[in-house]
Amino acid sequence: MEFATPLIPATLIRRYKRFLADVRLSDGGELVAHCPNPGSMMGLAETGMKIWLEPNDDPKKKLKFGWRLVDHENGHFTGIDTSVPNKALKAALLAHQISGLPAYDTVRPEVKYADGSRIDFLLSGQGPDTYVEVKSVTLMRQTGLAEFPDSVTARGAKHLAALTRMVGEGHRAVMLYLVQRTDCAGLTLAADIDPAYAQAFAQASAAGVQVLVFDCAIDPSGVTIRNALPFKSASGGHI
Repeated sequence: MEFATPLIPATLIRRYKRFLADVRLSDGGELVAHCPNPGSMMGLAETGMKIWLEPNDDPKKKLKFGWRLVDHENGHFTGIDTSVPNKALKAALLAHQISGLPAYDTVRPEVKYADGSRIDFLLSGQGPDTYVEVKSVTLMRQTGLAEFPDSVTARGAKHLAALTRMVGEGHRAVMLYLVQRTDCAGLTLAADIDPAYAQAFAQASAAGVQVLVFDCAIDPSGVTIRNALPFKSASGGHI
């Protein structure tokens, strides 16, 4: 997935009200950018961080810049836009590039199911229908190990319960985590941050909800799904 317009570098001054960020451009000018991430962004919103912004000329948007990347200035990047995983996964599914999800005949995004929720992707044409929920992962507290979630997510637990119901009805259900960091080699749950989510995950896994984890190639030109990563349970084992 390529960015629609070339990104420009900036320095983060502060992130506030979840969706706003004050930034300083390379010429010294300051502006307010949209922050497309409702999570805590733990470790990614420190004053002075180098970031990358995407300009836009959409007259419907009040803010003319959107924050897209954190540049760790060591060759690694983190993508902070939570809408990117769905866009990148849709492209990869249509190109039949996701291991564990074969060449389905039909890829339908945002389909209503369960109790009025919308599944990120409903795949059909290869055995039972496959329900795929996608989550963006940006938290890393231990070197090389990504964690989800970075804040309490009752919505995330609700999604796991809905996937569990789909398995009970005879469908295939997949929880796919997209690690939007280039410096991680595995994923685990941040059970200390959200114990309820960890419990919902354990119940979903025991019921047959499958887990897939992928990392990304990320730079200021775009974000591309890359390799499968291991999921590490709290006990240190792999799933």
